[in-house]
Amino acid sequence: MTDTLDMCRIDAGLLYSLMETQARYGDTGDGGIDRQVLTDAHRDVRNWFRGELDARGYSVLVDDIGNLFGRIDLAGPDAPLVMVGSHLDSQPKGGRFDGAYGVVAALAAIETLRNEAKTRHLQPSCNFVIVDWMNEEGARFQPSLLGSSVYAGGVTRDFALSREDSDGKTVESELRRTGYMGSDAAPQSDIYLEIHIEGDVKMEKAAARIAPFVRHWGALKLRIEVRGEQNHTGPTPMEARRDALLGAARIITEVRALADKADDTLYTSVGRLDVSPNSPNIVPGNAVLFSELRAPEPEILERAEAELRSALPAIAKASAVEVEIVSVDRRPAGKFDSRLVELTEQVARDFDLPTMQLDTTAGHDAVAVNAIMPSLVFAVPSVGGVIHRNDEYTAPEDIAAGGDVLVEMLRRIDAARGDLDRLGESI
Repeated sequence: MTDTLDMCRIDAGLLYSLMETQARYGDTGDGGIDRQVLTDAHRDVRNWFRGELDARGYSVLVDDIGNLFGRIDLAGPDAPLVMVGSHLDSQPKGGRFDGAYGVVAALAAIETLRNEAKTRHLQPSCNFVIVDWMNEEGARFQPSLLGSSVYAGGVTRDFALSREDSDGKTVESELRRTGYMGSDAAPQSDIYLEIHIEGDVKMEKAAARIAPFVRHWGALKLRIEVRGEQNHTGPTPMEARRDALLGAARIITEVRALADKADDTLYTSVGRLDVSPNSPNIVPGNAVLFSELRAPEPEILERAEAELRSALPAIAKASAVEVEIVSVDRRPAGKFDSRLVELTEQVARDFDLPTMQLDTTAGHDAVAVNAIMPSLVFAVPSVGGVIHRNDEYTAPEDIAAGGDVLVEMLRRIDAARGDLDRLGESI
């Protein structure tokens, strides 16, 4: 076990201060935040964070899909580049920890490393970049992980820019409106780290303090349109109705049934339903469902998708409507870098923090970036497993413990000159 006196602990005062300040932007007054991507509140928190980076001497960069980077070169132009971050956008009426913790912890960790190097007269061997990805959440514009997916080559920039919200505004128009249509070249990193709250109760139940995500589940996101016929809810005979919402309701039931009867682990949901014209006195003429299927193995998703597709014609016939799958987004299952998993666990043990390994069922920007570089997300506990809600909460001691692990991981990666195969020599 490493002597903790030789280990690096995060500047907890800076971390707490940054956490408190970011939570003021989009504050809902009940403990939560609402700053969906490219809204005024999201623009304002990004402007504040840019100011924090600039004041500390970082090179502030914004690429042409709106990802925000703060780069600090501590080791010269040809040194390895380590990227750390997450996202500052939120769900509607979401929590103040999801995403934002990863961004501000990145700044606090790198600032701690800089101060450590100055105090001990050390020369770092790596350069660092903090990232705030554009549209991780996918609440306003779909799909999620949009900025990181463009960065990693998973989707094209033109596709991302053309995404529309429910009011018909595009990503491109809102990037320009908020001042985040950048032109800087995105830094090409060698390693990516992200810290997050768990959003589940597994860690809490196991009394674990740190948990690296070993696998990321696959996700299938289907937008399904149901087309009926608009009519009056009073005089229109029941047998003459082509109720789009009735068809949508039957699809929602089928989506849930997929999970209930699955032979293996499958999570399903319909999290959003757009109904038109959405009047209590009109038989709905149109409904659009936003459905998600998530599973750890590809074959589970393939089987569930096939079952859903095969069920739709009968639902359409029974409801006297037309049903069409209008878009499909696929996110494959995979594994994070095992060397970074091992490093997380080793550092946590050296801090005497209990660990456990987890899968992430949720999407994170690291999932997209994992396709092009060694990446990892690790988690700290969420009280009650709450996430995407105003009462989302992680205790200050866990916020600080996660920061300690993050900064010490970065210190050891730096000691290994960014070579993950040499990490054992620096532990």
